[in-house]
Order: sequence, then C-alpha cells, then structure tokens
Amino acid sequence: MARLPLVPLEALPGELAQAVRHGRATRMLSSTVPVQVWAHRPQVALAWLALLDQFHNHGVLDARLRELVRLRIATFTQCQACQVARKSDAVDTRDLAALACQDADSEHFSPAERAALRYAERFAVDPHAIDDGDFDHLTAHFTTAEIVELQMFCALMLAGGRMTLVQRAYEEKP
Repeated sequence: MARLPLVPLEALPGELAQAVRHGRATRMLSSTVPVQVWAHRPQVALAWLALLDQFHNHGVLDARLRELVRLRIATFTQCQACQVARKSDAVDTRDLAALACQDADSEHFSPAERAALRYAERFAVDPHAIDDGDFDHLTAHFTTAEIVELQMFCALMLAGGRMTLVQRAYEEKP
C-alpha cells in the first residue's frame, strides 16, 4: 500500500489525465499508481511524464537498449513496479534470464548493450568508479547525443525507481 494517498484517476486534472492515457497507450506507463501519488503536484507530475515521453517515444536510443538499461537499474533500486513492468517487446525471456545472472558482460548482449549495461550498473551502484575508460568504451558504440541520453535516462530511472520504492507507489503483488 502506498505511503502517501493516491489521487483517484477520475480526479486527475485534465492535462494530467490526458498524459496518463497517452502513457498507458504507448506503454510508457505500466502502472498509474506512481502518477496518482505525484498528482498531488500535477505540474511536476506533468513535467516528469513529459521527460519520460521524450525518452520513450522520441529518444535516440533504441527501445531494446533502453528497456535493458531500465531493467538493469531496477535490480538496484528494487522498485517492484519497475521490475515487473515491460515497456518493449524487444526484450524477451532470454534477455531477462541473462539480466537475472547480473552479468553485464554476458555474450548474450551485443557489444553496445554490454557497454550500456556496464555503465548503467556503475551509474546506479558506484558512480565514483566511472572514469575516462568508461567514456572511451561508450564512444566506441554511441554518438555523443546517445551517451547524453543514456546518462539522463539512467538518472531518471534511478530517481524514479528509488522514489517509487520509498513511496511504495506500486500495485501490491497478490
């Protein structure tokens, strides 16, 4: 049960309700519960959803890479909503099994995916360990715009996962 009261979906202000419908339709949102907590600050919730929309629907990183990174970070935030959500069909059960082994260097993933997963793990767990070598490795696979997006996406997933976890803003498992 969420630690803060949920704003009922039918009570969401029009623009926020529209953003939630859009988020659900595009699979950007797998659950409305976090947004129902954030709705106590509707303009801030709208800004958060707009940023998510930019990554999810207009990003420069492909959906598969973004989903792998999101799921990898979810293992560290321990956000239940993040762990069970599936935002892309490009990640299948074999990918989930490889992620479950917590081996970012798994040969199952492409070299670019391995670089992004290693970076996401360090970003979430030990950002002080990120060094010039990590950036050299990223630039071998990604453009500068993609690296910037990867960093911003990691930051948003880390913050969102932690916030959702501490708020318990997720649907309880039966």
